[in-house]
Amino acid sequence: MLTDKLLQEALKVVEEKKGHDPILLDLQGISLVTDYFLIVTGNTTTQVKAITDNISEKFTEIGLHVLRVEGLPDAKWVLVDCGDLVVHVMTPDQREFYNLERLWGDAKVISFSAS
Repeated sequence: MLTDKLLQEALKVVEEKKGHDPILLDLQGISLVTDYFLIVTGNTTTQVKAITDNISEKFTEIGLHVLRVEGLPDAKWVLVDCGDLVVHVMTPDQREFYNLERLWGDAKVISFSAS
């Protein structure tokens, strides 16, 4: 079970490499595959790779385990599967085209107040 603290830590990891416009969607009761999506944009494929590398390195430190990574080496849209959390790291054009936020419009958006 993912706690708010763990979700906040995951968000910090993607922001460390300047991932922008992060959104966290609560898919509990909507998806049978995962409980949460974390969607973030990297400006270039190089930045998408850097964010993905940081996730692979730091998620274990915070208690999340990466089960698989898809979308490399192309790095236009990388999916990082952590079981209850799936992270989508996308270039701006991919994020706009696929618009996962709209596709999963029934999901609750989780926001954390600034600490």
